[in-house]
Amino acid sequence: MAMDEQDTIAVIGAGVIGAAVTLALAREGRRVMLLDRAAPGVAGASFGNVGHIAAELVQPLPSPALLFGFWRELVRFGGALDLPPSRALGMLPWITRFAAAAFRRAENTQHLAPLVLPAAAQWSAWLEAIGRPDLLRRQGHYEIEFGARGHAVMQAQALAMAQLGVKTRPVSAEELLPLQKAAGADMSAGLWFENSAHVIDPLHAVQAFTDAAIASHATFTELEVRSLRARGDKIEILSEREPLQVGTVVVCAGMGSEALLAPFGLHAPLQSVRGYHVELPGHAPFLDAPVVYTREHTLVTPMDGRLRASSYMEFAAADAPADPRKPAALRKTVRKLGYACDPEGASWVGSRPILPDYLPGIGRAPGPAKLFYAVGHQHIGLTLAPITAELVADLVAERTPRLPVAAFDLQRFGAAAP
Repeated sequence: MAMDEQDTIAVIGAGVIGAAVTLALAREGRRVMLLDRAAPGVAGASFGNVGHIAAELVQPLPSPALLFGFWRELVRFGGALDLPPSRALGMLPWITRFAAAAFRRAENTQHLAPLVLPAAAQWSAWLEAIGRPDLLRRQGHYEIEFGARGHAVMQAQALAMAQLGVKTRPVSAEELLPLQKAAGADMSAGLWFENSAHVIDPLHAVQAFTDAAIASHATFTELEVRSLRARGDKIEILSEREPLQVGTVVVCAGMGSEALLAPFGLHAPLQSVRGYHVELPGHAPFLDAPVVYTREHTLVTPMDGRLRASSYMEFAAADAPADPRKPAALRKTVRKLGYACDPEGASWVGSRPILPDYLPGIGRAPGPAKLFYAVGHQHIGLTLAPITAELVADLVAERTPRLPVAAFDLQRFGAAAP
């Protein structure tokens, strides 16, 4: 017989999205339980996040330019994209949707930008509210290009950003000097993005949200949720333990979300796009903010007692073995940029859950069951966590969401196969 928790909201997935959703609901006085197969922030992509609050990433990735020139971004040509032909063949339905979204980029940007642009301010407000402002640095971020083409690249980027409402300013030669000297470059150019930010430890940010939720009477249970099924207006949670019936479920389970949502008629065509990071313990930053090295496709972020460097868009199964060549190449790149980085050492790989149009999935399943979801936040799950949580809280409370969410409804992908 199933345990009955009719008045409980179960949030499945304790990454940064699930932790934020739990906190938003708990602050409204709701009875919330957070469920995950591991401790909050440990098992999924949130653990390895590079910490950048990317308030500049207002455009979804699919574009005609990328569609017809993606080969320039491939690893074999010095890019960050790894899409093996064998993998692409199995992804044809996903790629077809990606291609269709490329020609809706302007429209999709209008949907995404209102969530992204205020992200740093939202993070600041959330961390202030839970007494952890120490986790955030609002010092913007830098984009740097070495070489003779640098100034032209940065001028074009500044113009593109201005058209999207993203504020930048050129980086002075004096500011660039530490980076230029470290990399042994003769020429460089850069932009500073004033409205982005970074957290100094993504895992600690997830834990802080979870701790604050628990202080507001939420609970956390380590539980591997295997499936969900509707039981009238209730939802039954199946795991290795006794079944549990609850009144409401919010699915925030990253790459595990697709199977959980399918019984409710929702199709979430999530693709695993993996990133890698390496860390430089005790290394001081050249600039006290994240630095994007555009030509090298590498982001380096100052964190608590270390630097974290990240790269790659590897289309691979979430449970596939890590490719040891990638962290080795990342370490080599970081050394070329002037950082003291050992040739060998620990690394991390994790899967970003990505929908083909690069918009998140936020909404409610059709039918009497109160099943909500917040999935597919691509490369900006950390960035979008607070606003996503607020939108989910609005939906659960049957309030008009503070921002339109119709474009994020998973029904845009059709119904799940029976």
